[in-house]
Amino acid sequence: MSEKKPGILNPITIGLAVIVAGGVFGYLYLKGVFSDATSPLASAKVVPDEALMTGMISTDPKAWAQLQQFGTPEAQSAINKGLNDFNKQMTAESKIDYAKDIYPWLGSVMFAVLPSDPNIPGKQNLLMVVGIKDKISAWNFSNKIKSQIKGQETDYNGVKILETTGSSGKTYSAVLNDHLVFAPERKAVEQAIDTFKGQPSFAKKENAVSLLSKSVDIQNTLAQIYIPEYGNVIQQLIASNPNSPPLPPQSLAQLKLVKSLVMGLGVDDSGLRMKAIGKVDPSLIKVEYKPTPGKVVAQFPLETIALISGQGISRGWAAVVAESEKNTELQKQLDQYRQQIRTSYNLDLDKDIFGWMDGEFALAAISSDQGLLAQFGFGGALVLKTSDRQTAEATLAKIDAIAQTNSITVAERNVQGKTVKEWKLPSQEILLGYGWLDNESVFVAVGSPLIDVMVTNSNSLDGSESFKAIAGSLQKPNIGYFYIDMDKTMSLVNRNLAAAQNSPLPPDANAILNSIRGIGLTATQPDASTSQVEMLLALKPKTK
Repeated sequence: MSEKKPGILNPITIGLAVIVAGGVFGYLYLKGVFSDATSPLASAKVVPDEALMTGMISTDPKAWAQLQQFGTPEAQSAINKGLNDFNKQMTAESKIDYAKDIYPWLGSVMFAVLPSDPNIPGKQNLLMVVGIKDKISAWNFSNKIKSQIKGQETDYNGVKILETTGSSGKTYSAVLNDHLVFAPERKAVEQAIDTFKGQPSFAKKENAVSLLSKSVDIQNTLAQIYIPEYGNVIQQLIASNPNSPPLPPQSLAQLKLVKSLVMGLGVDDSGLRMKAIGKVDPSLIKVEYKPTPGKVVAQFPLETIALISGQGISRGWAAVVAESEKNTELQKQLDQYRQQIRTSYNLDLDKDIFGWMDGEFALAAISSDQGLLAQFGFGGALVLKTSDRQTAEATLAKIDAIAQTNSITVAERNVQGKTVKEWKLPSQEILLGYGWLDNESVFVAVGSPLIDVMVTNSNSLDGSESFKAIAGSLQKPNIGYFYIDMDKTMSLVNRNLAAAQNSPLPPDANAILNSIRGIGLTATQPDASTSQVEMLLALKPKTK
């Protein structure tokens, strides 16, 4: 009779398998393999629902490393010095090495702004929520901290709160499963514990899930901010600041029509890019969105320092007038303005001033060191496009007549075949001039040099490398641009500081500002309930 072999799945084997599997599962759990603690939604579950806003800060070193491709040697040195000083201070206080002690377990960093204490006006109430991706490394770090920093543990609602004191004051912290929460105020940590135990959380707010799940379309995200109830947040922030005047009821009502806001900051080949997406009640949009053709930028010269452009001043004014029909105070103000303009200058504010400004417009600061502008280093120019040239010319003629009654001489001059009218001061200096660049574009420029530059304009702004680098990558179509050339701006700042014999900018601040190529900003409206803003802080490539 043959010997019976023991079964492969006997109880001992099964028991050993369960133990091994359980150990592996436990290890992987402690290493954070099955945890979603690093997601915005998971972190928001321990943030109290009264939080005004939350934000996520990237812990990805690859994203932050993208900044190393930018900056002058002086700017890089200033930034490195700040980081080194921070690391030295951290090491001096607690002998903490970020790379060895913190990075291995740091999964995510969320901050939440809580309502401030009414008894301490102006002081922000901040709660930090750190996602733990590796509990073993976090436990080792916790033991190291406890052995080096004196602290006191107390119990709140079944959770230990650790109070520590450093050079910046007291810090309160607690571990809530996969998250470490800490704050300078004990109450904030207690609120987080209550939320963890079942009280309403930020994640349960209306539209919070979709908001926290939304990512802004930017490369190498460094930070994102989430504001689910924008109007209420602004109201509370103003109420908590004793120096802020109260908002009028009409303004408050409009703010509350902004439903939510998501902002993201990232870095790409052009520099630091910020995008914001706002969800609004369609009734808030008083002016119909029409993308600008963008042609007006080409009518400004290469010497432009800064520019703001847009379209449809007349439509904006019409929206203000329509709003005044529901706002008695606003209507009184507009009527006063109308009466003053008519009485003093015999002009109709609605028809003669705003009525014909129905096309693109742009206002710019342009560098110049000649004539009347020599003492300032720059002057201003305005271009307005219109479909009603006749009304525009009639208004300009009335303004010329008003100027002549105030010791101003108005004379015509021909500049490369274009007729320009100039206002001369009694000293014979040219105050300003205006003329038509084409059949629909009238310009006004301060000072004789800028009049000539605007008419001749052999090198236009839109074709310049500076404008392309600063504003060229912004989303199109759009409502217009806000543009600053930082090189020209810093040259002007340094010149005026020297002329006024004021102290120059601190070396570190000067180094950072000189590493910025410029600032570009625009906005779009994809649909009736969505508004988007994009800003680029264009940075200079790293130099040796």
